Amino acid sequence: MTEEKTTGDAKEPGADSAAKAEGAAEAPEAGASGAEGSAAKELAEARKGLAERTADLQRLQAEYQNYRKRVERDRVTVREIAVAALLENLLPVLDDIGRARDHDELTGGFKSVGESLESVASKLGLQQFGKQGEPFDPQLHEALMHSYSADVTETTCVQILQPGYKIGDRIIRPARVAVAEPEPGAAADAADATDDAAEAKGDGGDED
Repeated sequence: MTEEKTTGDAKEPGADSAAKAEGAAEAPEAGASGAEGSAAKELAEARKGLAERTADLQRLQAEYQNYRKRVERDRVTVREIAVAALLENLLPVLDDIGRARDHDELTGGFKSVGESLESVASKLGLQQFGKQGEPFDPQLHEALMHSYSADVTETTCVQILQPGYKIGDRIIRPARVAVAEPEPGAAADAADATDDAAEAKGDGGDED
């Protein structure tokens, strides 16, 4: 009886070795699969990090460009304000030079100095404006005298008392002028005269 039990429980020779060999063969395959998954995960994380760093760099570059533009605008504005303040203090001198020229008193050394000063002011961007006969513009002109005239059809600058000055679009001083408006009723009279002429022309056409 003892011999039969012992014989029944005995394993076939080499069974343990075959099982171990099979397990050893499966282990490298599982390890290779796990390594590939880990590498793919690391690659995906690396790409995500690269995309984030690239976006940060682009955002930083855009902010820097905006900063440079803002600094340049501020620099130009500060320069314009400084130049305008300097030239504004020179306007009385330029007015004296202009009056001397109008009275034929701009001669000799004074003429040379005056013309040099005007040239420097022009190079700094100072522009004179205001001419007799141009329409009155409250954005450009300051009316110091007012009258009526039959020679104008709209409010007109009939005399330039002081020229205006500007730098670019910045008005340093409006032109100070004397203005004239059409005489009251002149526009209505002109309209009536035009209507009468048209009617007379029409009547002549009917007679024909």
